Order: sequence, then C-alpha cells, then structure tokens
Amino acid sequence: MTQRVAVVTGAGRGLGLATARALAERGYDVCLTARSLAKAESAAAQLREDGVRLSAAALNVADAASVAAFFTDVIDETRSGRIDVLVNNAGTVFEASGPALGVSAETLMRSLENNVVGAFRMLREALPRMNTSGYGRIVNVSSGMGSLTDMGGSHPAYRMAKAAMNAMTRIFAHEAQADVLVNAVCPGWVRTDMGGPNATRSIPEGTGGIVWAATLPQSGPSGGFFRDGEPIPW
Repeated sequence: MTQRVAVVTGAGRGLGLATARALAERGYDVCLTARSLAKAESAAAQLREDGVRLSAAALNVADAASVAAFFTDVIDETRSGRIDVLVNNAGTVFEASGPALGVSAETLMRSLENNVVGAFRMLREALPRMNTSGYGRIVNVSSGMGSLTDMGGSHPAYRMAKAAMNAMTRIFAHEAQADVLVNAVCPGWVRTDMGGPNATRSIPEGTGGIVWAATLPQSGPSGGFFRDGEPIPW
C-alpha cells in the first residue's frame, strides 16, 4: 500500500466534504465518513461524479461502538491497521447565540459529547496506530470561538467544547511519537450550513488551513493552533 490513508469525520457536507475532496485530489486514499452509510455514500457519489476516487463509511463519533467498529472493520480489516491522516471535523452547534445562563446542562453535555468526546475517541484509536507506523497527521477542526484570549459570551456550550478540543490537542501532541503531528485548526467563519450565508469566508478558504495541517512535512509544527497556516492565540 503506497497511498497515505486519510479519514475525515463529519464529511457528509461542508468543510468535511471539501476536505475529503482536496485530500483525494492530492492522491490520498480517503475514507469519507458520516453518521449513516447512506449519507456517506451520497456525499462520496457527488465527488465521484467529478472523477474523484475515494471510499465511504458510516461513523458516528458520538457513539463509542460506532467508533470501535469503524477501526476494526474499516481501518484494521481493509487497510491493515493503517491510518496516516485523521481530520476530526465532526461537530455542530447545539444552542442559539445567547448568554450562558440560558443554556442547560443537557445542552452543554450534548456539545461536549459531539464536539470533544467524539474526537477524543478517534484520537485514542488513531494515535497508537500512527505511533506504531511512525507517521501521522491529526487535525482537530476547532474554532476561534474556543480561544481563551478572545473568549466571548455567545454560544457558550460551543465555545467551551472548542476550548476543550484545543486543550486536548496540546495533550495528545505530547503523546505523539516519531513523525506524528497533532494540531488544531480554526477555519474561520465559513459559509456552510452551520456557518450560514452571512459568513465571511468561502468553503475553499476554510479548508485551506485544514489541508495544510493534514499534509505538513516532517519539519512541521505540532501542538499548535492555526488559521490559514499561521499561529493564533490559544
């Protein structure tokens, strides 16, 4: 197997779908994942119509059994345990913009489960395989809304989840070995279904920094927080 194996979570649309396309066009063996196989296959079919070659698989990062099954059935069985690139893109906003006092504990827990714990599950499976193979690139798709330096009050559950993802990036970067790099990337406010039509950035602009971190050379940074390939404050 000569191709690098790349897994993109939450790739049924938006930034995830565009990232899967960009990596496949660069020659990676991309596995596009979404919560259901039907959604993943539908997204992959869009790219195949343009001549992009990649595979699709079901993966719900909020479900521990789904993550375990994905690594057993897809990574171990069909790719000999190889995963070279992981883009932790799956995540969403569960609350409307407003004060923290208006957010329930249940909403906070949903945000943490989907935006942090899901990525944590993926990291725990992927990082040991990367350390063993001696190569890996992990990209945690974060947000400037999780920066403590620029922390505000709107969307508090989402902000707390992304701040936790940033902390997780630093922690796992210290457990990476050999040529394994772990970074967080803020794509900016992008015109996706989640970002909305008034967002300031296009999808290609948003994916640029993600693809940059996913394809870093051996001398690239690890344990950092970046936008468009440039460091931003934690």
